[in-house]
Amino acid sequence: MSLDKEFADDGKQLTIYLEEKFDFSKVQDFRIAYSEDTDKLNTVIINLQKTEYMDSSALGMLLNMHRSLSSKVRSFQIVKCRPQVLKILQIARFDKKFDIS
Repeated sequence: MSLDKEFADDGKQLTIYLEEKFDFSKVQDFRIAYSEDTDKLNTVIINLQKTEYMDSSALGMLLNMHRSLSSKVRSFQIVKCRPQVLKILQIARFDKKFDIS
């Protein structure tokens, strides 16, 4: 898998860690990461600490995840963004659906 994921001990929080490129090549892995073991889930954190590049398909993947999980997840966060990635998210107005830091 080209990304990592980690559940909190209680299963209520999922953190997905992306690598340097967040693009179309991650579609399947990203979907699998947020689709499994989501019974207790109420928080999803996307960690972009290593991500230097993201394209429009990455934005679409984030929106699809939000749409898919919004009935059970109450908090979606994107954390540890590098400046160039943060700028993309701000221009695309992702702060309306995600808490970004």
